[in-house]
Amino acid sequence: MIEIAKISGIGKYEEHSYGDKKQDRIFEVPGGKAFALMRQKTLELRCDRRLRDVLKERYETVMESRYFGKGGIEIIPTGQIPDAEIEDLVRLSYNLTLQES
Repeated sequence: MIEIAKISGIGKYEEHSYGDKKQDRIFEVPGGKAFALMRQKTLELRCDRRLRDVLKERYETVMESRYFGKGGIEIIPTGQIPDAEIEDLVRLSYNLTLQES
């Protein structure tokens, strides 16, 4: 699984436990708006709806996010999507969320 702390190009963020069992991690830009949610077996990211549709068509391991809904994606990291592309999506999610807050 990708380590968000090791991705370059991301500014300050806060990380918190999330969910009933506190196993999931939520990542927020300054101001408290979430840009990523790391579950035990998936990664959810905020993204543009058009990009979501393209990614869902390209990769079978990408689906609509449970947390962000139509404004995000959920990725099952099986190796189908290269780590470099996932890192780009995390940066995009961070920057998109930062602009919106």
